[in-house]
Formats: sequence, C-alpha cells, structure tokens
Amino acid sequence: MDAGSHSISSEKSRAAAAPPPPLQEAGSRPYMPSLSSGSRNPSAKCYGDRFIPDRSAMDMDMAHYLLTEPRKDKENAAGVAASPSKEAYRRLLAEKLLNNRTRILAFRNKPPEPENVSCAEAASNLQAKPAKQRRHIPQSAERTLDAPELVDDYYLNLLDWGSNNVLSIALGDTVYLWDASSGSTSELVTVDEDSGPITSVSWAPDGRHIAVGLNSSDVQLWDTSSNRLLRTLRGVHEARVGSLAWNNSILTTGSMDGKIVNNDVRIRNHVVQTYEGHSQEVCGLKWSGSGQQLASGGNDNLLHIWDASMASSMPSAGRNQWLHRLEDHMAAVKALAWCPFQSNLLATGGGGSDRCIKFWNTHTGACLNSVDTGSQVCALLWNKNERELLSSHGFTQNQLTLWKYPSMVKMAELTGHTSRVLFMAQSPDGCTVASAAADETLRFWNVFGAPEAPKPAAKASHTGMFNSFNHIR
Repeated sequence: MDAGSHSISSEKSRAAAAPPPPLQEAGSRPYMPSLSSGSRNPSAKCYGDRFIPDRSAMDMDMAHYLLTEPRKDKENAAGVAASPSKEAYRRLLAEKLLNNRTRILAFRNKPPEPENVSCAEAASNLQAKPAKQRRHIPQSAERTLDAPELVDDYYLNLLDWGSNNVLSIALGDTVYLWDASSGSTSELVTVDEDSGPITSVSWAPDGRHIAVGLNSSDVQLWDTSSNRLLRTLRGVHEARVGSLAWNNSILTTGSMDGKIVNNDVRIRNHVVQTYEGHSQEVCGLKWSGSGQQLASGGNDNLLHIWDASMASSMPSAGRNQWLHRLEDHMAAVKALAWCPFQSNLLATGGGGSDRCIKFWNTHTGACLNSVDTGSQVCALLWNKNERELLSSHGFTQNQLTLWKYPSMVKMAELTGHTSRVLFMAQSPDGCTVASAAADETLRFWNVFGAPEAPKPAAKASHTGMFNSFNHIR
C-alpha cells in the first residue's frame, strides 16, 4: 500500500477543535530568398522562370532525321557494310540538310542573368511572421482559501470543478460549493457520522447534479440548483466509495472492495455492468473523451483499460473482461488523465514507491514513455489549449510541475503548499487549476494561460430540431 494515509478516526478527533470557516481567503525566423522573379528595372522584359521552345523556329523534318539517323547507323553496323558510294551519298545529304546545325530545339532567348540582390534587400521584402511569445507562467497562487478538515488520504477524490463554474470540495462530513464567478460559498450537505466522512465527489456533465461517495459505501445524487437529495444508491458496494466517474447518464463507482460498477441513474435497477479486476481499493477512475474506454487504477499497483463495446448489457452476465491489464507501476495508481488531443493516449501516475508518470497507447496497451518525477504523483491534468501536462506531488517539495509534451521538459515548478498536493481540478475554460493539499489550503493557479479567442461559428442554413434534413422539394 502507498504510505502516508491517515486513519479516519484521527481525522474525526482533529475535527473536535473549532476550525476556521471553510473556503475563506487565507492570509526570429531563418533567412529565405525572395520568390519573386520580377526585375527591379521596369524597362526590362521578364520571361518568367521557365523557357518554352519557340516552335516557329523549329524544323520538324530535320528533327525527325536527327532522332532516327543514329538508330539506322546502329542497324547498318549490325548488318552488311554499306558500299562506299552509299556512305558518300549519306554524308553529302547530311551536309545539305543540316547545314552544320546540330541542335534539335531552338530557344527564342537566352535565360536572363541572375540579379545580384543582397541578403538585406531580400529580407526587407519578406513579411516576416511574428514569433510566438513564450507564455508567462505565474509562480505563485492567484488565490488561497482555507480548507479545514480536508482528509489527508491519498486514495480519495475530494475535489471537482463543474461545467457551471462551481467548485465542489469535501471537508470532513460536509460538501461545500464555491462559485468561481461570484466568489460565494455555500454548504450542500453534511452527512451523519455513521455515513461519513465523505470519500469522493464528482459533477455530472450538466454541471447541475453531483454525486457524493460515502465511507458507508452509499452514493448520493444531489440537485445543486435546489439543494435537494434526488436518490441514494445502496447495496452497490461493500466498502467506502473513493472514486467516481460520469459517462453521460452512467455513473461509474469504484470502491475499497475492488469492484467497479456502472450505474444508470435514470432507472430504478441502476446496476447495469460490473467490472472485476482489482484485488484492492480502486482509487482512480476516468472515462475517455469519447466515452468508449474506461481507465481504472488501484492500490494493487494495477492499471486496467476497459472497453465499453466489450461490456455485457445483460446484468446476469455480470463481470466483464478488461481490454488491457498493465502492471508496470510499482505503487498505487491514482492519477489518471486522458489526452484531449489524442484519443488513445493516457497519462498515469504512481505513488511513493513508483514516482513515475507513464504514457500509454490504450489501443495496443504499449507503454510509450516513462518519466521518474522523484516524488509521489497525486494528480495529473492536461492543458486543453497546448501540449502540456501538469502533475501534483508529495514529499519532498509538495509542488506542481508543468511538463512540455512529448519532450517532458520541465516548464515550471509551482511551490507554496507545505504538504502533499492530493487533489487537482481544472476550470471549465481550461485556464485555472485548483489544488487541495494536506496543509488544509485550496490554491488557484493561472498555469495554463488565457484561452484562444473562439472562431465565429458558421451560419447554419436550417435551424431547429430537424436541421440535419433537407427541405422537401
């Protein structure tokens, strides 16, 4: 098991002290010659960069003779030697026809002499493309909020940022919501001690509903617009639910019992598929952008890739076989991140005994690269606008590291947390990253820069529900 997890009992004893209010502010391009062939002298006549034969100056009969005569000479040489009178006749005929001319094609003019243009003059004619400036990466957090009673447990997932720009964080037995647009904080739910503490949170794609995993093995579904509990999923697992992942209306849950379950939250009998491949706690779950592949990481040091097309739709069939079972990591695999610009590329991070970021081709199961980071990898996030990867770490520096992909050159190291950075979440626009650490602080980093200006959308010719159909003629 990955070292460093605190027991839940120690967290509850620490909660006895009066904590501060949650989520409050804490203290040049290379030279290229000009492609223009025009003369600088306006009186000079330009013929372009190619020379076309002048057919009016050609003698086609003579050209035919010159092309066929060598072949006839070879044929005659292979046969009987010609008589002296025939040879004399042929030489005389050649003199009269050719008139001492040996060229078949006649060009109208000689090519123009090359101009002596200096490099400076040629460079001045080029409209050089401005070089892309290197993005400034702030080295300090843009904002810091207090996060008292944040459970220091590597295997949990207590932070998520929804599509409606609202951040959710679980602190002990309570889920808080922080609206990034207004900066306001609200309390969603506080569970009782028998159910808590909260072990995972995950926003649905609509940014309105949120799933809350509990230490009691239950999963709650909440409507945040009305602060109303919609339903509780019971009997799915036999131990705490530490990882959650949405795929449209399917909520995938991972537990300490080693099971992964797909739940269709629209129907009464919500369990639709079960994946069994881990022998210890499932601490990482992520669906690919297409929703076709699921990555799962566990405390058994295993990484599994599951294919949705291989999943059985019959609940009685039950357990589904993995697509790939990958055993390269030497510690728990919690950090998972699907690449936004290459659908079959997955980045994973290992715990304290592994310390590596690995890249996988999930179609073939091949490990493309492995980088030793020197410390426990807690979370991974891809930049949505550039080919960059952000990782958060534990001992010794407790830093966030920005990597350039695929070279994996360090672009920046962001420090400020005084304990391991357990969780990260990305804003909907992809620019800001929130990090929560065991030092009970929540920090916001403007690490990914400003988003690109959106291109104007093309005007649709037909609007409405049936815009994909042509009008009846």
